[in-house]
Amino acid sequence: MTSTSTPGGEAARPFLRVCNLVKAFGPFLALKDISLDVMEGEFVCFLGPSGCGKTTLLRAIAGLDLQTSGGIEQAGRDISLLPPSQRDFGIVFQSYALFPNLTVARNVAYGLESLGLKRAEIDRRVADLLELVGLPDQGAKYPSQLSGGQQQRIALARAIAMSPGLLLLDEPLSALDAKVRVHLRHEIKSLQRRIGVTTIMVTHDQEEALSMADRIVVMNHGVIEQVGTPAEIYREPATLFVADFIGAMNKLPVRVEDAEHARLGETRLQCRPHALDPGAEATLAIRPEDVVPVEGNGTGSANRFAVTISEMEFLGSFWRAWLAGPAFGAAGLEADFSVNAIRRLGLEEGKQLTVELPADRLHVFAGAGVDEDG
Repeated sequence: MTSTSTPGGEAARPFLRVCNLVKAFGPFLALKDISLDVMEGEFVCFLGPSGCGKTTLLRAIAGLDLQTSGGIEQAGRDISLLPPSQRDFGIVFQSYALFPNLTVARNVAYGLESLGLKRAEIDRRVADLLELVGLPDQGAKYPSQLSGGQQQRIALARAIAMSPGLLLLDEPLSALDAKVRVHLRHEIKSLQRRIGVTTIMVTHDQEEALSMADRIVVMNHGVIEQVGTPAEIYREPATLFVADFIGAMNKLPVRVEDAEHARLGETRLQCRPHALDPGAEATLAIRPEDVVPVEGNGTGSANRFAVTISEMEFLGSFWRAWLAGPAFGAAGLEADFSVNAIRRLGLEEGKQLTVELPADRLHVFAGAGVDEDG
């Protein structure tokens, strides 16, 4: 469980509580004792590889696929066994799921019409919603006349038409091309902030989660590996899986020496404090952007290495370099250098230089590898 405090120091009450949730498909456990609190107005992303359980968890919250055991509360109400029609949520799917035979306006109005509202009131609400999603003049068109990004905006408008307490987004951007995705994710986040609806989004796209979420729930094989803000997940990964799944990461096999040192071959490195036993095999992890080029050729620090640039790749705002050195074995070391650093130090393929691995950026995890299959 997670907890949050109000500015006055009082414990804020979670809007959604998932308690010890288990979902079994025959002998296979898709969810293994999942517990999670989501605060009111929060934007939470369920992130993980295919088959990790993130969509199963979303469907359980929606009542579309009931859990085997465990409970779910929303706004203090037990909804564990309620059908979807009796739960307070709107949902947007990857496939848009718009009615092709209805106009855009009728698609948005679909849920409102079942409330028995007057036509003028429905029309006003639809007009407001189309304005909200930036498509005020598209009401008379049919879904087939809209682009994918526009269709997804209409699906979003329909989902929030009934002012639900909870908005569920199931990979809403994965069917769109890259440029549209980047644009729409900013629009969705901005919209969520404006209307203040508690939102849960499922995604396998780490960049999407990092840019949109207030908190990220990283899942793997039916369990939660870590819950935290995007900065916490990226900078303070709790497990080797999280470190490897979120962003690029160098992984080096080491042997633990003590709580703040590990041995890479014959080299003793200072690293972040950890709780592993001396002598244990472990993995040292550092992000490419944390590898620091050092002016001059000195290797006075234990965390400095003489290397040769074996390959370089231009990625726009920075260069990715592959560094070879006896300490790093055949795999070498990836480093991201700014354009300014490349110019200042005259870095190019074949160039020899010294790099430092800052101790506060060297994570040590148990084991000698990471499960890649997700």
